[in-house]
Amino acid sequence: MWITLFVSVIVLLALGVPVAFSLAIAAALAVLVGGEFPMVVVFKEMFTGIDSFPLMAVPFFILAAEIMSGGALTVVLLRFAAQFVGHLRGGLGYANVLSLTIFSGISGSALADAAGPGAMMIRMMDKAGYGRAYPAALTAATAIVGPIIPPSIIMIVYCLQDERVSVLSLFLAGVVPGILIALGMAAVNWWVCSKRGYRSGDPRPSLREMLINTWKAIPALLLLVLVLGGIRLGIFTPTEASVVAVFYALACGKWVYGTLKWSALPGILARSALLTASVLLIVAASAAFAWVLTIEGTPQALADMIVAWNLGPIAFLMAVNVLLLVFGIFMEPLPGVMILVPILAPISGVLGIDPVHFAIVVIVNLTLGMITPPVGSLLFVVCSSAKVPLSALTRELVPFLVAHFLILMALTLVPWLSVGLPHFLGR
Repeated sequence: MWITLFVSVIVLLALGVPVAFSLAIAAALAVLVGGEFPMVVVFKEMFTGIDSFPLMAVPFFILAAEIMSGGALTVVLLRFAAQFVGHLRGGLGYANVLSLTIFSGISGSALADAAGPGAMMIRMMDKAGYGRAYPAALTAATAIVGPIIPPSIIMIVYCLQDERVSVLSLFLAGVVPGILIALGMAAVNWWVCSKRGYRSGDPRPSLREMLINTWKAIPALLLLVLVLGGIRLGIFTPTEASVVAVFYALACGKWVYGTLKWSALPGILARSALLTASVLLIVAASAAFAWVLTIEGTPQALADMIVAWNLGPIAFLMAVNVLLLVFGIFMEPLPGVMILVPILAPISGVLGIDPVHFAIVVIVNLTLGMITPPVGSLLFVVCSSAKVPLSALTRELVPFLVAHFLILMALTLVPWLSVGLPHFLGR
């Protein structure tokens, strides 16, 4: 069965079949060829994969991000970010990084970041003389902060696969790595802008303008404080926090800023439903795929093989980095978490690796796959919004990928970068 499973999914992905359908069809073909189980078991496992209370947080966080964008809160955050760095050499590049990092604390999705504030920044940078390819590469490279800085959809899914970690501990663990990635992208922006002579034509804003922009941005920025603070203080669960985020975003857009129209809600709900369906379909198909692997004993066989190599913790993490970087080229992060975490997490536990540290290494690894061809979904979203060819975008991505790799090595070798904040706060 496992041969049919892997051959099928590889062929389907090579033919351009969407990831969710490739996984589901491969699982169905494996069960059909094996003949040991009825076909209905595939549908049962798909349903079981999404029959989870914590997963209810996914559609609500997606809806909260859509409401924030529909209520023009994205513009408020862009102005807030640009006022600090917009006047510097390469200032719009810094504003791009800062605004996407801030928006990551609202959306939890790299695709939402790239399609929302990222698309706006690409247009602004193009008008300022940066061209389109470089701003598109900067946006794609920075947008992967979305799944790392809380709230994060992929972290919620990860916790369903590894019961040793909680959603709050992962949310807290993602703060420092997310900031490191943002700083790394800003450093690359400084290097590129210095080399190419990109300058900013924006004047330094006055103190009065900065105070006004900051005052207007405070309600939007408080959403992250509300979510993390409420979970940390035990006021609500992560799932309940996602619902609170929706009503808070609605109140901000409608009554605080007055920019959200009731007539816009049907479109916001439709976009949220489509994105939620795509996410949950991937989760469901991944669950069926992982079930076939489990009944075939593949996870245990692979675990026994790795244990037999007698690797130390560092060597194991390096091997995991290589595996996940290669895996991420062909697979989206969500199915990667669903399929690989049940296999690799128990081995990391045997080797004494902190589960939160291991989770961050896995998540950062798999999110990098979103900006690596041929499956990198972020690349296609950014190419579409920026109207640049994939080849031009890929060339501009090279220095950003180098920076990402160096940050990944730092996160792998220095566990404190991941576990320091959760341990400090007693998680």
